[in-house]
Amino acid sequence: MRISDSVANYILRLLQEENGTAEIQRNELANYLGCVPSQINYVITSRFTPEQGYLVESRRGGGGYIRITRLQLSQADRIMHVVNSIGGELDGGTARAMLQNMVQSGALNSSQAELIHAAVSDKTLSVLPRELRDTVRAAIFKNMLLVTRT
Repeated sequence: MRISDSVANYILRLLQEENGTAEIQRNELANYLGCVPSQINYVITSRFTPEQGYLVESRRGGGGYIRITRLQLSQADRIMHVVNSIGGELDGGTARAMLQNMVQSGALNSSQAELIHAAVSDKTLSVLPRELRDTVRAAIFKNMLLVTRT
């Protein structure tokens, strides 16, 4: 198991044990898991985002901490957070990661995610000039998500 997976799993366990809110000290967690503090930062910024249904607060200093709270959002609210986070362009890798995160959070089921992925895949968009693909992908992705929330 990769260290990033170990860090994420540890935080998820804390969230479950503490009823949706975990408070950690980055240096202590890094020492406990045998990694560097920057790996803790990476996991938090990539896996515990508002789009994935988390609120992260931090306080720096000697007694500093990072507080992660699992937001209680409806399926429609989770989807709207994702739609609002997408700008005018979306690359294929980011689209795939967003879909995986939405399935994990329960915002989409796997069939919906597979359908959206098929619609926005590089293979599907290969008929378009490269410079237009990410723009068209973003528009299709957002519109398909909006349809799933109704």
